[in-house]
Amino acid sequence: MNQSPAITLIKNAMLFAPEAKGRKHLLLAGGKVVYVGDTVPVLSAELNVQVIDVEGQTVIPGFIDAHTHITGGGGEAGFATRVPPVPLSQFTRAGVTTVLGLLGTDDLTRTTASLLAQVYALREEGLSAYCYTGGYHLPPTTLTGSVKSDIVFIDPIIGVGELAISDHRSSQPTLNELLKIASEAHVARLMTGKAGIIHLHLGDGERGLSLVREAIASAEIPARTYNPTHVNRRRELFDEACELTKLGCWIDVTAFETGDVGYEPAAALLRYMQGDFPKDKLTISSDGGGCLPCFDHHGHMTKMDFASSTSMTEVFYQLLDDGINLEHFLPFFTSNVAALLNFAHKGNLNIGSDADLIVLDQANRINHVMAQGQWHIFANEIIKKGSFEN
Repeated sequence: MNQSPAITLIKNAMLFAPEAKGRKHLLLAGGKVVYVGDTVPVLSAELNVQVIDVEGQTVIPGFIDAHTHITGGGGEAGFATRVPPVPLSQFTRAGVTTVLGLLGTDDLTRTTASLLAQVYALREEGLSAYCYTGGYHLPPTTLTGSVKSDIVFIDPIIGVGELAISDHRSSQPTLNELLKIASEAHVARLMTGKAGIIHLHLGDGERGLSLVREAIASAEIPARTYNPTHVNRRRELFDEACELTKLGCWIDVTAFETGDVGYEPAAALLRYMQGDFPKDKLTISSDGGGCLPCFDHHGHMTKMDFASSTSMTEVFYQLLDDGINLEHFLPFFTSNVAALLNFAHKGNLNIGSDADLIVLDQANRINHVMAQGQWHIFANEIIKKGSFEN
């Protein structure tokens, strides 16, 4: 398959949209879902419709990976450890059809400008891509001079992050500094309808989320503005984060190994599902393209690994293989993320939604991936590659 037609009919899909819909037929045109129903629509042969009968295979929305270092992360052990930009197929092979890029520790040699350029590159290659302004440190790196104007005037920028707290690599923001950034993000949200959130990197520090709790208690800025990530890295931190969801915060689990000190990602999702917490306030992301360093108590790096969006997909597979009901955890990868980011046409497969979807095979592994109505993965083969992929 060299090129996707403008119109695709998927027959006999066992549809999770992400709620279970049963066996349905889907018509996709112009990059959108235009029909979901029990009967096969009658279409003229002149339309050159591609018809695919998936024969009862599971069809789900494409994953939204809302924490990716699309320009590459790293650099914490010298310039040679800077990770190169992440190519298109590393996302699509993982079932990711929407990415949100950000800067981490290195918000000096990498900038909002370079991040935005990579967002536009991924968009040209057929992926839905967005980004945050800023990075680990204050004052935040921006393109226009302020967080608020970046969000208001630059289409792909939807918030600020990943601002580091409780981490020896952060700039140790004070309460007033955090509130000023939060107010800019919140007002930008009111002006634009974008997410307007602060995506907060949480380190291993014992202060945990105390600064966030203090910010929520001391100002009128809505709790939804604060979006902590890496919350499963320590068990105490995860339990603390879960309580924040009752105030209106979304929290984000990272698909990395935590050892004995934290909750492995699948275990964290299960613990949340079994708790008395709002089911729409948890998401999972990969930290794809970023480094996964380990530090000793002196702050010296002892080990480094690099993340990929496939780590998130492996968590998805693990939950399926363990017999967990797909309808119960699929929102963590799809609709919950879309709600956090104010992406009304993402994270679901209803009429009018973007034609971003995954078809699973009989073994519940990714078989086909469609982004914006175009096949990127078909029969587990890469159909569409990035500009510099072999």
